[in-house]
Amino acid sequence: MIALQLPWIRTARYLAHIYSAGTGGTEESARARFGPLLGMKVALDEWMMALGSFSEIPAPADVARIHKEVLVAADLFEDQGWVHEPSSYHETPPSLAKPKIHSARVALTRYEHLRFESRYEPHAGEPGRERWLANLPNRTAHAWVLRHARGNRPWLICVHGWRMGVPALDLAAFRAKWLHRQLGFNVVLPVLPLHGLRAIGSSGGGFLAADALNTVHAMAQAIWDLRRILSWIRLQDCPRVGAYGLSLGGYTVALLATLEERLDCVIAGIAPSDFVDLARAHSHPLIAALARYGAPPEQDARSVFRVVSPLAAPPRVPWPNRYIFGGLADRMVPRRQVRALWEHWQRPTIAWYNGSHLSFGSEGEVRVLLRKAFVQLRQSADSEVSASKRWSAVA
Repeated sequence: MIALQLPWIRTARYLAHIYSAGTGGTEESARARFGPLLGMKVALDEWMMALGSFSEIPAPADVARIHKEVLVAADLFEDQGWVHEPSSYHETPPSLAKPKIHSARVALTRYEHLRFESRYEPHAGEPGRERWLANLPNRTAHAWVLRHARGNRPWLICVHGWRMGVPALDLAAFRAKWLHRQLGFNVVLPVLPLHGLRAIGSSGGGFLAADALNTVHAMAQAIWDLRRILSWIRLQDCPRVGAYGLSLGGYTVALLATLEERLDCVIAGIAPSDFVDLARAHSHPLIAALARYGAPPEQDARSVFRVVSPLAAPPRVPWPNRYIFGGLADRMVPRRQVRALWEHWQRPTIAWYNGSHLSFGSEGEVRVLLRKAFVQLRQSADSEVSASKRWSAVA
């Protein structure tokens, strides 16, 4: 009974805090503004967190193992130079030339189901390597694709959030049909490791759990798979390519932007930027209690997660083509994490909206920012195609 009441209690407490704090402004440092719709938005976040918090509580024996793995990994990563040069942790994957593709359909939307063997492996000697490679379904990468018959179209890579990775959810969350038909993009929606058809159990289970090395390997494989998909895109007529991620997907594209030189646009939506801080913010009381009796020191954990941190290196995407949006009342991703990414990106275009994590799709500020980013990407692609045609005519 208490578990069922907790989301409402947390929502009420948050709204009372907002009301007593007064009205915030419209700048990036503003507080959420109290209003009749805010309660419903916050409650949606709270219920989603409550429903997702009943699993992945580590046993004391697992805490001891995790502690040991993190200590060993911290020493290994330091010795290999990966802590000081995080990009060197990520090896360049082989190009993807001929993935398997077949037609599929969900409701009224036709798409192509792309799949290929990931071929990702953690480095030799990394703790948890054998455990990771034993996840057989995860070895096959999947993506949903909507593309036009004619070439010379810009591509948009849309990376889903935690617990997603199924066609109906992904296509709807990104309004993929609108991106494809109305804006003219070729759209690819990769499935993150341990999600959807790649999951061992529930979608997303194990990605953001207490097993630190699993999270590191999941993120490293996500980047590996995205770079292979990018290589496949670039084998086709591709004037421009952008990346747009939501939540965990926003973190992923922000990390991708530190590694890929030929990414023309990046949009990080409602994205965390620090897994260690995020774990602390959402730790179950039992996890917190166990942490006092055996969790690895924070500095070692930060050294391990640094190799997959979007804050560890500058983005390679040009400054005008970086976009961020975040919710002022986001109960899943603390506002400070969105702001940290914004500061690290040298304060590019950002949209703050008076809503929660899950309300982003109904927020006008988000729609305005996305349209600006998409129009910029489409116009730059059209300009490149026109210039190419003029050059061909002259030649």
